[in-house]
Amino acid sequence: MTQADMTRSRHAPPKASAMLEALRGLGYSTATALADVIDNSIAARAATAHLRFVWAGSGSAINILDDGAGMDADELDRAMRLGERNPLETRAADDLGRFGLGLKTASLSQCRRLTVASRRGGKTHCLRWDLDEIARRSDDGWYLLEDAAEGSVEYLRILDEQPQGTLVLWEILDRIITPGFSEQDFLDLMDRVEQHLSMVFHRYLEGPRPRLRILINNRPINPWDPFLIGHPATWSSPVQHYRSAAALIEVQGHVLPHHDRLESGAYEPAGGPEGWTSQQGFYVYRNARLLVAGGWLGLGQGRSWTREEAHRLARIRIDIPNSADADWKIDIRKSTARPPVALRKQLLGLAEDIRQRARRVFAHRGRIVQVGGKEPLAEAWRAEQCNGGMRYRISEDHPAIKAVLEGAGPLLPQIRAMLRVIEETVPVQRIWLDTTEGKEVPRTGFVGEAPTEVVAVLEVMFRNMVQRRGLSPHLAREQLLRTEPFHHYPELVRNLPDTLTPE
Repeated sequence: MTQADMTRSRHAPPKASAMLEALRGLGYSTATALADVIDNSIAARAATAHLRFVWAGSGSAINILDDGAGMDADELDRAMRLGERNPLETRAADDLGRFGLGLKTASLSQCRRLTVASRRGGKTHCLRWDLDEIARRSDDGWYLLEDAAEGSVEYLRILDEQPQGTLVLWEILDRIITPGFSEQDFLDLMDRVEQHLSMVFHRYLEGPRPRLRILINNRPINPWDPFLIGHPATWSSPVQHYRSAAALIEVQGHVLPHHDRLESGAYEPAGGPEGWTSQQGFYVYRNARLLVAGGWLGLGQGRSWTREEAHRLARIRIDIPNSADADWKIDIRKSTARPPVALRKQLLGLAEDIRQRARRVFAHRGRIVQVGGKEPLAEAWRAEQCNGGMRYRISEDHPAIKAVLEGAGPLLPQIRAMLRVIEETVPVQRIWLDTTEGKEVPRTGFVGEAPTEVVAVLEVMFRNMVQRRGLSPHLAREQLLRTEPFHHYPELVRNLPDTLTPE
């Protein structure tokens, strides 16, 4: 007899209904719960996962059908048991699971009846969890029911049309179909799910031969690339590898293009499901599946960084293997991660560099920019640090301002007074609110204006440079190419004529 056998003990299993109801509160959203189910489809080597949302008021249902390897009776039994696998076990390198709870806890967080049917070798097996049925049992035992519930068989017939695969059916959607929930709300939910899945599985969905296709009610989901890798204005750091006690990880920083460099209609989608400000920060992947989409992982100097407008263009990819789950404190929902202490210094250094670069791109109109390695850009505004904070001044060196001041004559005092009033009334707070609340970057630099508007102003400045300041047309054009905002319009500047007609 071992010491363990001699220890006084008692058997204390949890009550099924109470435990299952408690597990429903782990914090899944519908989108994150469905992502957890799709993880199982990927593990089964499915090429397609098809989500179907069926609206029928309180009788609505959601099912997920894949064409993966399917399960036999024993495998399905193990898959439907809670905690069948120890999370400390070594997993296959491409395994997306860890706790042996995802399918059950994710599904039951949204519905009261979970049915799973799986087909392999021409045979279909079916098991279900029904929280209401368990609650009705007087002994409060863990009853895994066989076959589909009455009235649910129709949902499973589609599985018989394919040689293998698995269907997961959610019914009695009490956490989704709440009082007042309408069909339009259901459609809006489908849109949110699509956005989330296109982000979480974008690396599986990408390329001419994607590893996975996901459809929602027969409509394919397109991948959402957080890093705009294909855009010529995206800046990417070299790929770096860091080693902790658990594993080798891969890291790469990205600074996304300024709004002005994105085509019309591309800016809002590039911001992501939660918008530009919320989506900044680290993107942690585990076996190419996205776990964390934005945020700074508790890193910072002195205090943890928060999401700020100035760093909205900064995004950093981190790839970890599943052997690093404990090291990174991956939770059951696969939605949080914290870097190990051994890596915090390296990640902090990289993040500081990416944040600074992103800030410079975001606020490039408020700093001196080198143009083609020549003279600095002549900007209309300059920022001054003073005792009370930042002040924004009109630059008298800008050719347009300088020309007015030089030709002002007796009006010079009034013009200077006007410029000072403009400086002291820059609507900084209004601009900040419009940018953060409206999620729109203010239109500046003639963005959205017709070329004729730019040319009209260019011609006035060009004429002043040539006829009043005595510059040659060539030198005048060169200066305009180094003058804000005309450096954005080099073709219009170069098309200015060598010969000017008299005024």
